[in-house]
Amino acid sequence: MATLKLTDIRKSYGNAYVIKGVDLEIEDGEFTVFVGPSGCGKSTLLRMISGLEDITAGTLEIDGQRVNDLPPKERGIAMVFQSYAIFPHMTVRENVAFGLTIAGASKAEKEEKVAEAARVLQMEHLLDRRPSQLSGGQRQRVAIGRAIVRKPKVFLFDEPLSNLDAALRMDMRMEIGKLHKHLNATMVYVTHDQVEAMTLADKIVVLKDGKVMQVGTPMELFHEPANRFVAGFLGAPSMNFLEVSVDARDGREARVSNAALEPLAVAHKGRIDGQPHAVLGIRPQHVSATEPGRGLLHGTVNLSERLGTETVVDMTLKDGTKFIAAFDEDRIFEPGEAIDLEFDPARAHLFAADDDPAAPH
Repeated sequence: MATLKLTDIRKSYGNAYVIKGVDLEIEDGEFTVFVGPSGCGKSTLLRMISGLEDITAGTLEIDGQRVNDLPPKERGIAMVFQSYAIFPHMTVRENVAFGLTIAGASKAEKEEKVAEAARVLQMEHLLDRRPSQLSGGQRQRVAIGRAIVRKPKVFLFDEPLSNLDAALRMDMRMEIGKLHKHLNATMVYVTHDQVEAMTLADKIVVLKDGKVMQVGTPMELFHEPANRFVAGFLGAPSMNFLEVSVDARDGREARVSNAALEPLAVAHKGRIDGQPHAVLGIRPQHVSATEPGRGLLHGTVNLSERLGTETVVDMTLKDGTKFIAAFDEDRIFEPGEAIDLEFDPARAHLFAADDDPAAPH
């Protein structure tokens, strides 16, 4: 397998920069996921690693070797695309063996490697079928099998599950996770689906507007977001944000309040030093309903959705702010019902009012 190192990687089309200086190290055998909203540059960055897009500036190294100018076939990389990219006139066996055929491998070598890939992906019974006879999930297995037989240094996945329905996505997500453990391979995976990112990744790279917002393990990013963008992007439903006044500071704690929030002390980690206003972030799952008049937050129910094991409540706080609460119970809330919420201030996050990590600098 291999290590990857990206140093000040940039990509422009004319005067328009889409990748704006990415620094990143990916360890041998690590499963790294690029995640972010549409247009953030995650697929472009993956294609630059593969060699399908030229690098405008910066250095890309694979196992310590600079590969900026190497063609894709010489980088030791295999890529799995969203569209499967398998040949309809070939059988599964021929599709999986295609890269080996082009490389001039012997019949015996092809048979051995195709059989091994089919065993790993549990598709031995599909080898003599054609793509038209396969489901979407089976076609994606074929595309992955074609990558496996090449024994690449790095596997690249570009939103490979986005064409599948919800049930198949879950199945294939588990299969890709198993495949990573079986091969102990270096994998880089692009997705807009945060569930895929949170469940598959050893390391998540959150991108916005061509810049890296934060790099870390899934739980690091969930519990310790570096900025408001990461805090709002990861987690479903999204984190709630309240504009608050900063009334006093003591060490790393600040006392905050607004018209809907009772005064409370929240750790600020230096983000709001010297600022009279801030933004308080509270995850929907970190609040609970309490008796009227006893909560930290006060509001009115607009709508509630009962999802069996969870109830999601859309509400409006006293100051007019929209707020989402997610309770780990099947409970009925009526529209117009007054609701008080409590939460542990230690689980809240405080950001500067002008927190905009993607602003030019």
